[in-house]
Amino acid sequence: MSINSKETYSKFIKEEAKRLGFISCGISQAGFLEQEAPRLEKWLNNNHNGQMAYMENHFDKRLDPTLLVDDAKSVVSLLLNYFPSESQNTDSFKISKYAYGQDYHFVIKEKLKELLYSIQENIGEVSGRAFVDSAPVLDKAWAAKSGLGWIGKNSNLITQKVGSFYFIAELILDLDLEYDHAVTDHCGSCTACIDACPTQAILAPYIVDGSKCISYYTIELKENIPDDMKGKFDDWMFGCDTCQDVCPWNRFSKPHSEPLFNPNPDLISFSKKEWSEITEETFQKVFKNSPIKRTKFDGLKRNIKFLK
Repeated sequence: MSINSKETYSKFIKEEAKRLGFISCGISQAGFLEQEAPRLEKWLNNNHNGQMAYMENHFDKRLDPTLLVDDAKSVVSLLLNYFPSESQNTDSFKISKYAYGQDYHFVIKEKLKELLYSIQENIGEVSGRAFVDSAPVLDKAWAAKSGLGWIGKNSNLITQKVGSFYFIAELILDLDLEYDHAVTDHCGSCTACIDACPTQAILAPYIVDGSKCISYYTIELKENIPDDMKGKFDDWMFGCDTCQDVCPWNRFSKPHSEPLFNPNPDLISFSKKEWSEITEETFQKVFKNSPIKRTKFDGLKRNIKFLK
C-alpha cells in the first residue's frame, strides 16, 4: 500500500480503528495542555482527588505527552462503546455498566497493539505508545481536543447522537498527521446530572469533587465508608452511573458489539439477597477477569454491608 501524506495516514488510521471496533477516532497535535494545567492544579489543591494520591504524581507528564513519548507529534484518541444490551435485576445492588464484562484495560490494549502494528506495517517506521486509563494521560481532554465530544457538566466526555457510555484510549505517535478540531459544548442550560447526583459530588457545572463520588467510595477508598454517607448510595455497590443515566444525550446510547463486554449471567440475575450471601468462590467465578476484582471480595462485602 502506498501511503505518503498526512491526509492519507490519518484516513488509514481512522479506517483501521473502525475495523477494530472503535466507534470514533480523532487526532490532535501533541503538546502542552495549557488550558488544563490551572484546572488540574486547582482540583488537586482542593483535595478533590481524596485518597487517589496517584493523581498528584507526574503532573508535568499529565499535561504534556511529549514527556511520555520521545518526539511525540500526534495523539490519536479512540472511543469504544460499552453500553450493555441487558440490565441488572431490578431487585439488585447496582454495578456500573462499564464493569459488566471483562476488564477493559486488557480488551482495549489488544486492539491498540493491533492498530499500532497495522500503522507500522502500512506507513513505516513509526514509534508510539498505547494508553488505556492506566498512565498519566488526560484522556478526556485529548478526546475533546480531537473533536470526539465535549466535557460535560458531570466531567464526562459527551458525544452527540452517541452519549457517554464508552471507554477512551490513546495512541501517542511520533508521526505528523492531519488534526481534527474541538466541537462546541451542547450541555446548554441542562442541570440533570448536578440535580441527580446522590452525594452532591458535582459541586458546580464542570467541577466534580472526586472524593465525594460513589465510585470513589466503592472502589478507591480502602477504609470504611463515612457514616454520613449512609442512605445516599441509591443501591450502588460498585461505581455509579447516575450522572450518565440522567443525561439526555444518553438516550442515543446503543448496545455495544464486543462479546468480551457481555456480562456473566449471574451478574445480571442476582438479587440483593444473593449478593448479600455471595461467597469468595462465587465472587471469583462471576468476576473472573473483571474490573470488579479491583475492589476485591472484602471491598465488595464492605460495600454491600454499607447498603443494607
